[in-house]
Amino acid sequence: MDFGQQPYCSFCGRRKNEVELLISGTEANICNYCVEQGHQLVQQELYGVVKKEKKKKNELPKFELKPPAALKGHLDQYVIGQDEAKKVLSVAVYNHYKRLMQPKKEDDVTIEKSNIIMVGETGTGKTYLARTIAKVLQVPFAIADATVLTEAGYVGEDVESILSRLLQAADFNTELAERGIVYIDEIDKIARKSDNPSITRDVSGEGVQQGLLKLLEGSIVNVPPQGGRKHPEQKLVQINTENILFICGGAFDGIDRHIAKRINTRPIGFSNDAKRLELWDNTSLLRFVTQQDLKSYGLIPELIGRLPLLTYLNPLDREALRRILTEPKNALVKQYKKLFAMEDVTLEFSSEVLEYIVDRAMEFKLGARGLRSICEAIMTDVMYEIPSNKDVKHFTLTLDYAQNKFEHSAFYQLKLVA
Repeated sequence: MDFGQQPYCSFCGRRKNEVELLISGTEANICNYCVEQGHQLVQQELYGVVKKEKKKKNELPKFELKPPAALKGHLDQYVIGQDEAKKVLSVAVYNHYKRLMQPKKEDDVTIEKSNIIMVGETGTGKTYLARTIAKVLQVPFAIADATVLTEAGYVGEDVESILSRLLQAADFNTELAERGIVYIDEIDKIARKSDNPSITRDVSGEGVQQGLLKLLEGSIVNVPPQGGRKHPEQKLVQINTENILFICGGAFDGIDRHIAKRINTRPIGFSNDAKRLELWDNTSLLRFVTQQDLKSYGLIPELIGRLPLLTYLNPLDREALRRILTEPKNALVKQYKKLFAMEDVTLEFSSEVLEYIVDRAMEFKLGARGLRSICEAIMTDVMYEIPSNKDVKHFTLTLDYAQNKFEHSAFYQLKLVA
């Protein structure tokens, strides 16, 4: 077979101008069609993976959808407390995916999606809630950080890079990515810096909020598959965000002042007015948060309108921190016991040690993340020594050992200096 001087595929014989990509070897060439066919053959022969048939045009997507009570019950196994937030999240997710499973009828009632915004201190479980509920539904899930986003044309990431992470989580399956969940963390960090006009642009504040509007509401967006900035030579993927559920979370540090001002009370100080609302402390004010407080904090009304569901997460008290250590399926104590079990060592925690860890976590006010930091400060030395000492088969963590290791740690010394 004579193909002249033009390169051709050694397997199927297609010329270079008949294929999208022709890979050249030392003595042979292969086109993209043969590579794809070979990949499918390898997957089928070695791993038993059969290529799924393409979904019919009018076929509805199917999910492992459970009723809201069952979703909340699953969240209860991993997250301690936060019943109000779990209830709101379960109902919102259930309604969203039930909406996708309903056949489209030509009537006047169109169910809009309900994006969510969660307000809560650091370490209260905002990210963990979103990740856990996405795992239940077995849908693509991506976490994006709002602090790195800037307006188009400035140093930083475009807002479309949020969808790049979702596309990668869906293994670049556009249809699957369009039914995923995106969690945007630190949404409070893009709040409007000031109501007063300035000669400089607020490229990481109000400008980013305006860029997020089309993503949250639902539109067809051009997304760079590998993330980063868009440039003219790059191939872009079109993603429809109409069926993507967006969950936003932020600490909103200082929002209690806006809430207190609105409800005519004070976060600190004394008052002789008997009609003022009596509250226990500053953090309890979060239960009264509304969209008006978010606007006062610096979110633009257009963005707030696209996040219709607002919920809060309570600060973790001593009892909740104590339960987090031992009760959830992924509890810290269970994680350390599993690590030691890999070395054929049985690890035991005395009850006094658990109380000591909780006391220090309350002192440092870092929430559930503080528990991990304190445990690492206490156990770094023993985890360093155990793998090298094969004679140790049992280790009990005592209060004296925990106090000694933690008080000599850099974590504790930094607290004393502060």
